[in-house]
Amino acid sequence: MDGGTAVARVLTVGERSFKKEIEKLLLSDGETFHGEGILAITKALLQSGISYVGGYPGAPMSHLIDVLADASEEILKPMGIHYEQSASEAGAAALLSASIGYPIRGAVTWKSVVGTNVASDALSNLASSGVVGGSLIILGDDYGEGSSIMQERTYTFAMKSAIPLLDPRYNLGRMVELAQQSFDLSEACSMPIFYNMRIRACHLTGDFTAKDNKIGKFNANNPVPDQIYDVDKIVLPPATYRHEKAKFEERLPAAQQFARDHRINELFQGKGGSFGIITQGGTYTVLLRALRRLGAADAYGNTDIPILCLNLVYPLIPDEIQDFMAEKDHILVVEEGNPNYIESQIAEIAQRCQMECAIHGKDVLPMAGEYVTDVVREGVAKFLTLVSDEGENSTAGIAEAAIKNEYSVAQSHIRGPMPARPPSFCTGCPERPIMAAMKLLMKERGKFHVSMDIGCNLFGSLPPFNVGNTVLGYGLSLASSGAVGPSLGQSNVAIMGDGGFWHNGFTSGVINARWNEYDSVLVILDNGYAAATGQHKLPSTGATPIGKASLVTIESALRGVGVEWIKYVDSYSLEESKRVIGEALDAREYGLRVVISNNECMLARQRKERPAKAKALKAGQTVVQEKFGVDEEVCTGDHSCMRLNGCPSLTLKESSDPFKETPIAHVDQGCFACGHCGEVAHAAQLCPSFYKAEAIRNPRPMRKFFSAINRGLLSAMGA
Repeated sequence: MDGGTAVARVLTVGERSFKKEIEKLLLSDGETFHGEGILAITKALLQSGISYVGGYPGAPMSHLIDVLADASEEILKPMGIHYEQSASEAGAAALLSASIGYPIRGAVTWKSVVGTNVASDALSNLASSGVVGGSLIILGDDYGEGSSIMQERTYTFAMKSAIPLLDPRYNLGRMVELAQQSFDLSEACSMPIFYNMRIRACHLTGDFTAKDNKIGKFNANNPVPDQIYDVDKIVLPPATYRHEKAKFEERLPAAQQFARDHRINELFQGKGGSFGIITQGGTYTVLLRALRRLGAADAYGNTDIPILCLNLVYPLIPDEIQDFMAEKDHILVVEEGNPNYIESQIAEIAQRCQMECAIHGKDVLPMAGEYVTDVVREGVAKFLTLVSDEGENSTAGIAEAAIKNEYSVAQSHIRGPMPARPPSFCTGCPERPIMAAMKLLMKERGKFHVSMDIGCNLFGSLPPFNVGNTVLGYGLSLASSGAVGPSLGQSNVAIMGDGGFWHNGFTSGVINARWNEYDSVLVILDNGYAAATGQHKLPSTGATPIGKASLVTIESALRGVGVEWIKYVDSYSLEESKRVIGEALDAREYGLRVVISNNECMLARQRKERPAKAKALKAGQTVVQEKFGVDEEVCTGDHSCMRLNGCPSLTLKESSDPFKETPIAHVDQGCFACGHCGEVAHAAQLCPSFYKAEAIRNPRPMRKFFSAINRGLLSAMGA
């Protein structure tokens, strides 16, 4: 069944030039690199002789993928480096198979634990067989930052698969040095390496002395001369039993020895004393700032307290830790997140070595949550008060009391809490009207279960829509609805974006639903991109990541597996969306029914339209800018428009009418004139207060003439 119109479109992302970043990637030996951490790591890859690089976009690693895509012709192809934006993290991890049997260096990247979850099958096999060529997995960790779905730790995967994990100290030069050493470490221990790039590390700015980019011995321009076959690398019994022994008897000890020899971990002596602190590299600068606030460190990084900074957090090196704990009575372990793997291992080392050294950590620091400066400062103050003979009268105790007094005074001058900023759809987002249509549909026919997906669409679970019941993973909304329908005795709806569809939704969702005869409605929000990560291209966007024309339609994929009921909607048409989704819910005889909304991401659209309008204005051409507004005299302050909209540009303002007690609706200058606010208000209450106005710049003479006539007529009518 068809509905609407399927248009084979080719979308082009608005011009985003990475010319300056590419210039930095071309810096040669001795030149000074100045820039962000993520770009510095990209430069480190090129300096390390990689032959392939890939990944799946996601904050904070998207920039690495974006810049390398733009650098394809100028840098990657001349160096023989294969590049790809993989279809998923599993696909990216599978790239590393090139290094299993061949002396080829490569790197892959993705977002934090959410990506590692997807990639874990490939990583488990990779860790079993081991590698010959240096293999680096750069993880954009954002634990506690509020932008990641999962608050879990990469450390779990490192321990599970025996993959060494680096968590570098925040210093651009040190980060680059450790990234380059990671390839040597990988080859020394025959294992891939996790390199944890926390979100703050990605965005810090600094300098380091660049080196020449290094071409890999074997690459796309100079292929490996002979194929290599090694049956012992195949992950099948009995080889897997030998792999397990090799992991723990050969590979991890080799990693520990390399770390010792190259001083991967760093000791900051301080002024000595009976206590010290062991911290992850990624929390070192936070710890240093906390110590400075407590008067135990200065602005130059000099600390009074001895600190062991673990840049290699897995595996730990027992003799290094034992040496640090020698002649100390108390050790504080600053380990972000839970379970407290590092603290537990350090306590075990102390016990095995029969050291009379008390290990502190989660007894003075929070069990969970991000370790920002204030959190660490409070924990360190508790520790120093605990271990000091002077107790609360110690320097740290006095400093902490003074800081809390400062906060108390500051709080007394603050009138109230900062306004909440809950996550929301962008102004003009084409996905917002679909959520409003769903909410209105539920009012008409009763509630039905809605399975949500990872991506922008997930905001529909939040006020003012509240239409989502569950979310289980990227591309898994349809699969997660399988047992819901039969259990509730009704059709249910699954929502996913085009990014989720191509990532996992087609195989785990659509094919599974067809095979198991789901009575479900799938709403695909096709905005043309993996929008939440920064408008990254998809198979259905119309071009490859490096800009070559390529178009695979969502509809052709659906029809290829036998989906018959497919209809298109213009999401900005509220009534159409509501009607078609309602029809889909009623057409139960078709099994899986699919509704596709295909309106372009507003951010991508504006990125193209704004420069085009600016160019037209500069050329003296007429430019019409539409805006929506609210008639203050007509608006009653009912706010039904907001209860079904949630647009950031639709706000409140005090009415100039003294008889109106409640604030009235107001459209601010951020409006993109999508028209949803007026349509949803009309659908809810037949509200007549919204209007559309046109601001015309560089009008033509004829338009000026008719405008003058209109003004004259209105004046004559007394308007």
